[in-house]
Amino acid sequence: MMNMRKNVLVAALTVAGLAFVGVTAAAEAPAAAPMTQMNASAMNWFGGVTYSGAPALTVTAALVKAGGGAHDFSFSKALVSMLGEKTVNAEVAKLTKQYGEKDATNFINGMTFAVNDGLKRATEAGVKLPAAPAHLKGVKLAQTLVTAGTTPDGTWWSGYLFDKALSHDLHVKVMQDIDAKFGHGADENTHKILNQAMYDVAQALKVKGVKLASLH
Repeated sequence: MMNMRKNVLVAALTVAGLAFVGVTAAAEAPAAAPMTQMNASAMNWFGGVTYSGAPALTVTAALVKAGGGAHDFSFSKALVSMLGEKTVNAEVAKLTKQYGEKDATNFINGMTFAVNDGLKRATEAGVKLPAAPAHLKGVKLAQTLVTAGTTPDGTWWSGYLFDKALSHDLHVKVMQDIDAKFGHGADENTHKILNQAMYDVAQALKVKGVKLASLH
């Protein structure tokens, strides 16, 4: 399964949680989606309501750019770009203590896979990221990711963010790919730890009103 000791805990504990509200971000990723854009009766695989509105592609493009671009994306690189090495190192250490080295490692590697697979699936579906990403970087991008993943009841859910990043349908396809390649447990682990990590980021950035998901 996704071994990240060389890719992250060497690149994370030493170099490397986390990291769509700020800046013209209200237009890119509204804090609370209108009820017509969410299906309160439909839940994502790992919890939280689904989002069926238009994806925030310019924000997704900004995240991809922060992580090194579509051809060389790394989630740990995106984290450092958004939050700085000191903050990321502290969060990785916290997550490692909370979940164990293996799960913390697989989480960051899982996020790298998820983004890259999402881009591949988007290309297959004819979805293209904007050539010019949103003018978001650093803390502003991290704040926007916090906002985009926060459901109307104030809870931050991984699935809600992934729905907004490309679409709910593409989110499901990526989850199916992860399940097929690494197993359902790896998929749940990625969602679970991202819930905790982004809640931690919200607290660090003093974003008010964000609640921790039940899966964490």
